[in-house]
Amino acid sequence: MGNAVGMDDVAAAREEAPYDDVNDPPAEGIPGHGAKLYDNGAMENLMKSVEIISKFRETQFDFVKAGKAANSEVISVNPVYLKAGTPSNTGFVMNMQPSEAEVGYDLRLPPMADPDALKKRIAEEWAPAIRNMTYTISELGKFKDHLGSPIMTPTNASNPWWSIFRQAVEETGGKLAKPEILLSTTDARYIRALGIPLLGFSPMINTPILVHDHNEFLKDTVFMKGIEVYESVIGALSSFEGISDQVI
Repeated sequence: MGNAVGMDDVAAAREEAPYDDVNDPPAEGIPGHGAKLYDNGAMENLMKSVEIISKFRETQFDFVKAGKAANSEVISVNPVYLKAGTPSNTGFVMNMQPSEAEVGYDLRLPPMADPDALKKRIAEEWAPAIRNMTYTISELGKFKDHLGSPIMTPTNASNPWWSIFRQAVEETGGKLAKPEILLSTTDARYIRALGIPLLGFSPMINTPILVHDHNEFLKDTVFMKGIEVYESVIGALSSFEGISDQVI
């Protein structure tokens, strides 16, 4: 599946951004009265990490803001929860410093990123043991297939199926936009993990991207045109003999 696009071009996704969930459970420190000052308290240790991670996020986001990279071509780091404090019947105890603090991040890595380098950064900079930090990584995406090859689908002349696909779209009057890396994930990742190249594709032109929004819509004219495009694409791909060991 590809994204909707707010223009006349049709988008095709050549790969997806694998993502990890990183939890820091927890940062530890000396508990104590809220009136006292301590070095290396749990909240202090955690906030140091949050600041370092935020600076990394800012450097990645700067590439996007400057137009040097698409959102899906950088490592996105977004905090999804922050937990600390000593619970009470009325909320939290306001005069007690907690002994533990925890934060979770959603990380999206483009296929060309080095996951080992990021893991090293997490261990040495983001959650170092020297600051009483521990962490877990829930790996929900793969970077290589079962043979150890990068999970990326060629979108150039080296892939004969790409040329057939592009021609089929253009024969309906459509125009392909630059192939992109999908921000989220689809079931296509399971096929790619088997070493089978695959394209995500949705002929939804002039349609805003409203993923998970409450008002997603598709104009009837766009829907009907999409059927025509799919007929052309399916007909072209199913009748192309291609090369026996290449599948799209």
